[in-house]
Amino acid sequence: MNKFEQLGLSESLLKAILDLGFESPTEVQEKAIPLLLEKDTDMVALAQTGTGKTAAFGFPVIQKIDADNRNTQALILSPTRELCLQITNEIKNYSKYEKGINVVAVYGGASITDQARDIKRGAQIIVATPGRMQDMINRGLVNISQINYCILDEADEMLNMGFYEDIVNILSTTPDDKNTWLFSATMPAEVARIGKQFMKDPIEITVGTKNSGSATVSHEFYLVNARDRYEALKRLADANPDIFSVVFCRTKRDTQAVAEKLIEDGYSAAALHGDLSQAQRDGVMKSFRGRQIQMLVATDVAARGIDVDNITHVVNYQLPDEIETYNHRSGRTGRAGKLGTSIVIVTKSELRKISSIERIIKQKFEEKTIPSGIEICEIQLLHLATKIKDTEVDHEIDNYLPAINSVLEGLSKEELIKKMVSVEFNRFINYYKKTRDISTQSGERRERDDRDGAPRENNNGGATRYFVNIGSRDNFDWMSLKDYLKETLDLGRDDVFKVDVKEGFSFFNTDPEHTDKVMEILNNVQLEGRRINVEISKNDGGGRRDHNGRSSGGSFGGGRSSAPRREGSFAPRREGSSGGGFRSDRNSAPREGGFGGRSDSRSSAPRREGGFTSDRPRTEGSSDRAPRRSESFGDSPRPRRPRKE
Repeated sequence: MNKFEQLGLSESLLKAILDLGFESPTEVQEKAIPLLLEKDTDMVALAQTGTGKTAAFGFPVIQKIDADNRNTQALILSPTRELCLQITNEIKNYSKYEKGINVVAVYGGASITDQARDIKRGAQIIVATPGRMQDMINRGLVNISQINYCILDEADEMLNMGFYEDIVNILSTTPDDKNTWLFSATMPAEVARIGKQFMKDPIEITVGTKNSGSATVSHEFYLVNARDRYEALKRLADANPDIFSVVFCRTKRDTQAVAEKLIEDGYSAAALHGDLSQAQRDGVMKSFRGRQIQMLVATDVAARGIDVDNITHVVNYQLPDEIETYNHRSGRTGRAGKLGTSIVIVTKSELRKISSIERIIKQKFEEKTIPSGIEICEIQLLHLATKIKDTEVDHEIDNYLPAINSVLEGLSKEELIKKMVSVEFNRFINYYKKTRDISTQSGERRERDDRDGAPRENNNGGATRYFVNIGSRDNFDWMSLKDYLKETLDLGRDDVFKVDVKEGFSFFNTDPEHTDKVMEILNNVQLEGRRINVEISKNDGGGRRDHNGRSSGGSFGGGRSSAPRREGSFAPRREGSSGGGFRSDRNSAPREGGFGGRSDSRSSAPRREGGFTSDRPRTEGSSDRAPRRSESFGDSPRPRRPRKE
């Protein structure tokens, strides 16, 4: 007996389930479906992304809909157009044997007139994004005043994206006696507020622990220097030849830059972010689902709603600003009971975030080192051998075998294998045997949790720490001073760290290689008519200085985290460099497991097969800063840019 039969579902739904190949309900489906079918009730369901939530609310709502009534009876709100379309398609598949049920998707980027016309023809179920739904309500194009069911899917994501007011306004236009079903991975305060305001005695079900990570996902972090972040990404891809992954960046600009560099280096990659048109986004997702793309580089907003099976890895190229967002990222892998891996590439200034994430997801990270070139070569060599062994022979080559045998006559089996592998492998190993080890050891991980910010550096072998005579009285906080130093010194965001701002002075760190540049530039800059003075500090960041600059005990930085809120990795191209966007290291990537293929005369480095190119706009001029949160960082105005003497 199919276990879905025990949940109380109708024959038509069971027939659709059979067609879809579902064998057993997931935990959230097993808990939610009987309760929702049994009685009219409000419900809060907490479950991670990828646990089958769409079916958990989709089957009950279809069974409760009156197909003979053409009026709108159910509204499903979702955070993105991708998820909106995905839910719509799934509801249509579930209801394929239910006569007369119509489902309409309402989302931005498509004709609002066409959507309104489809609803007017009769749509018992509307699946919508909050922004477009609010627009249609304002224009009088939709009537949801008589609906029986309102479902909030990925509620925490919608609120994270700033849809709180839209959701409140939409729910305010619905009847008080409707049933509200709220599905969410986490339960932040705003979600709880929505539940308290619009739900009455809701039943709560929880799959796993609140805010916890999936048990099918393992978590790893790799510590590297900021300048090696992109090289680390390539090595991790090469160390996993069958990788099928989503690579997360913070900003649209970094997303586009990383994807372009991967494509230039021969990897099958593409970008997914908000500056793409709907047609471009659809094209990228079609290629990703078809596995023409192995590495989808995406922003958090664009990736919401991605529901692709068998993703092997989620790569956090940059950690998100909000810890809860990490949970949503890692939920893209390890679905349907399969194992997945969430990888984090971090710099020293971000290390303390790992412990914060561990507390939220209630799982431990394993610290690993970036594979060396030789290790990668071994992995790829065995992958190549396996690929050769598993290749199905096309017997159309039989006619050519006599000529081939003639050419290879006299070679032993061992010699033939060596030569065949070398044809594919020589360029690859020649590249990696020249590369350096980029792994950075964090030492005792727990020791860093007792210190403020990143692991303590010393003046002899670590970072250089500076004293500078500007501080909070000059309208700086740690983040704005970090930005100011980065822009003034023309450094990447990861190159300035452990920034600590006092009233009349501040401290910051850079790697020793930037010391001469820092001293030369900053000592020749004026701010508001006052000369900036910078000195190399004898304080390694482990103690405090009073307002006279004297050293005192205790950890440096007070209660505020010295880890930067936003970490970048690519500096913009300087004037005169070719192309737009970012610096590109064209000669730095090996090809995928096949190794052979076309030769690129421009590059001495081997290239990976199957690079994917889409018609994407460049986003050099787009903003890459998130709005500053006053409750976290203060509302101090940004200082004016300095002028050089």
